[in-house]
Amino acid sequence: MTFTYPAVLTPHKDDKGYHVTVPDLECCEADGPDLEDALEAARDAVYNWIMVELEDNGDIPGQTHAEDMELAEGSFIRNIRVHVKLLPDND
Repeated sequence: MTFTYPAVLTPHKDDKGYHVTVPDLECCEADGPDLEDALEAARDAVYNWIMVELEDNGDIPGQTHAEDMELAEGSFIRNIRVHVKLLPDND
């Protein structure tokens, strides 16, 4: 399965890093010292969030459209895509 969610990237005020939030996934956040690392950390956070929900038989929320999101000044959106391979239970 492939999941894609919009992530809001906000530049740090004191360095070249970014803070990332994924509004559709409660408490899903990441941080990185540069754009590439912040996006990679966000990808890991989204993957881990989804895996926990799947293991707990939770609901995976739908994706909000970027046009419907309000951004703080300086923030921007990048889509985060993760692939999850579901394997049959071995029980």
